[in-house]
Parts: sequence; C-alpha cells; structure tokens
Amino acid sequence: MTKQLSELAPGDSGEVEHIAGGAIAAKLVEMGLYKGKLVRVLFRAPFGDPIAVDVDGYTLSLRIEEAALVAISNISPASDLV
Repeated sequence: MTKQLSELAPGDSGEVEHIAGGAIAAKLVEMGLYKGKLVRVLFRAPFGDPIAVDVDGYTLSLRIEEAALVAISNISPASDLV
C-alpha cells in the first residue's frame, strides 16, 4: 500500500516509492528524496502546512503540495515505533 507523504501523521515513516513528475520533482531529488530513501514525518505546522520530515538525519520542510508528489510505501505508523 502506498500513500502520499502529505497523508502521513507525525511519527509515521516509510520508503519513497516514487515522485510525481513536474518542475519540483528534480528539486525534491536534490534534497534527498529518491526511491528507496527512508523518511519520517517529524511534525506539522499548527494548520497542517508545512510539514517537517527527517531524511538521513536532517530536517526537510515541505509544503503540502510538494509532499503530495511523493509516494511512500512500507509505511510504519508512529505507534509501531514504540
């Protein structure tokens, strides 16, 4: 099962499955989001936008529209991490 990165809750993690095409796709790859990369949602801003994700130990802030371009698979809910 895959979900968009924008749909994950804080604490959820998973692997990047693919990034939808578009001008921003290349920038997302440059920022470290590519197929197979493990990401974890750290938190959301009070109104849900932007979100912060952990990628290889650094925090990346993404707008919801950008996070919606990233498909995530092998999702582990936050409750599974405890």
